Amino acid sequence: VFLVFNSMFFILLFIIGSVSMIKPLGKAPEFIANNWRLKASNQMVLSIFYVVTYMRHTSNLEKAIEFASQHLSPPLSLDLKKVLWDVETEKYSSVKESLDMYLETWKKWNIEFIESFHLIESSLYEGEESRRLNALDKSLDVILDETYEKMLHYAHNLQNPITMLHMLGIILPILGLVILPLVVSFMEGVKWYHLAVIYNVILTVVVYYLGKNILSRRPTGYGDTDIAEENPELKKYRNILINIGKQEFQMSPAFVSVFVGVSFFLLGLTPLLFHAIGIPDFGFGEEDLTTPCQRKYCFLEYRTSVATGQEIGPYGLGASVMSLFIPLSFGIAIGLYYRLRSKNVIKIREKAKQLELEFANALFQLGNRLGDNLPVEIAVGKVADVMEGTVSGSFFQLVSLNIRRLGMSIERAIFDPLHGALVSFPSNLIESSMKVLTQAIKKGPLIAAQALTNVSRYIKEIHKVNERLKDLMADIIASMRSQIKFLTPAIAGVVIGITSMITAILGKLSGQLAQVTSSVGGTDAAAPTGILGLFGDGIPTYHFQMIVGVYVVQITFILTVIANGVENGSDKLNERYQLGNNLIRSTLLYVFISGAVMLLFNIIAGRILTATLSA
Repeated sequence: VFLVFNSMFFILLFIIGSVSMIKPLGKAPEFIANNWRLKASNQMVLSIFYVVTYMRHTSNLEKAIEFASQHLSPPLSLDLKKVLWDVETEKYSSVKESLDMYLETWKKWNIEFIESFHLIESSLYEGEESRRLNALDKSLDVILDETYEKMLHYAHNLQNPITMLHMLGIILPILGLVILPLVVSFMEGVKWYHLAVIYNVILTVVVYYLGKNILSRRPTGYGDTDIAEENPELKKYRNILINIGKQEFQMSPAFVSVFVGVSFFLLGLTPLLFHAIGIPDFGFGEEDLTTPCQRKYCFLEYRTSVATGQEIGPYGLGASVMSLFIPLSFGIAIGLYYRLRSKNVIKIREKAKQLELEFANALFQLGNRLGDNLPVEIAVGKVADVMEGTVSGSFFQLVSLNIRRLGMSIERAIFDPLHGALVSFPSNLIESSMKVLTQAIKKGPLIAAQALTNVSRYIKEIHKVNERLKDLMADIIASMRSQIKFLTPAIAGVVIGITSMITAILGKLSGQLAQVTSSVGGTDAAAPTGILGLFGDGIPTYHFQMIVGVYVVQITFILTVIANGVENGSDKLNERYQLGNNLIRSTLLYVFISGAVMLLFNIIAGRILTATLSA
């Protein structure tokens, strides 16, 4: 480091950084394991739901685990398949033994998951049907209640870490930004890249580490998945779809985001490029012979350093405004990529979720119709008529049309890969409910009616617990969202405006003092020279704004990931969608406020200085 940078700042930075990284790197395997565990545990409530739903009408543990593994997403689905594989390869003699060995791995982290499976296993040994069903119902109640209780404690304990994250990641850095222009102006040797290392590397890493610590303590139990990962046919919706006639073309969002990012980045670099090429400085406003461009406000405004005599800059108002394109290039490019990649898929998932919300009532009605000893083909049509105008009504209408017009069986009408109703409504919950229907109908309409009524009740219970969990997190999530969407970009934007004004005033005073010093001469010149030495060069607003702008983009990214992780667990699709929205909105807000405040404060500072110096 000494040979490369020849700077004590970087030597100390690397020594302190190396020592402070020992603990986080030591915990890295634990973090990776926790992330994997969080992904697996996101599906635990649903896994118990699928097993219980299947075992209510068919008391077969092996078939129930197979049914659950088909409808869950990895990694929990892989775990359940491994349970069955270990029996197939005769590693264990029975499914119960294989399952018990697997459940041991969750003993330390999710005891309610183990309890629920033990209750499911105990239902196999019950002689009476009512006691068997009670054991199954109890297993779902156990995991729902325990998940809620854990989240309650997590929400209560989250207040202090979130406050600390807010203070360390937003309040202290922003307060530091107010003081930094003065510190830099009155301290020699502090360069813009020193601040870039502190803000864009050290602070960002610390905030990210704290955020990951908060997420690592999140209880396991519920969450959503990326439906495009589960359903390969939906992967095309991650691209930009362009329809020309009957042809459909796909374009990767990366092309658009890279083009936008590079264009804005080059616009942000124009002051440096103009200076490198040798384009003469130009300005606007009233005539001012004290500035390099002979105008009140210059575009570039490179100055000669007081300390080294080298040319430094750009200090011009035009260059400061153009620097706003640098954070804009990162924020808009990354935001566009995530937004375009997730927008179509999230619409499909929201539509499926809307159906899931109504589906409990639809299943209950279908169960009642089957309970009246109606054939399933007629019962589906009647439910479609009753629920006409709703998403559930559309689903059952599609099933009914497939049966009547295409002569399909109930199974094909729902699951056919080309015309089945599930093609238009991709949802694991709906698919599994319909699988239960097609399995149970083989045993008669009354058995199917009972199965559907219970599935309907389970869906309502899961939804109720999820809503209570969201209610618990509402205050914390609302606080984080306000920081992401408004507070951070707004405060940082105002600070940049103040910084620009301070830099302009100090630069003007430094120039005036230099003139006084050169005109005084003789022995009396010592006093003004001493005062001149106090001011230093200061960091150009161009560089300072770039550091802060990139920091706003970084902190928005990190806080969005943490807020989504706290609220939804390992839900990558929603994370991408939120990143797209928040990065674009926050960056645009920051750029707008920074630009407006910068122009306003510089005009005010210019008038005050003109009045003061002319007086």
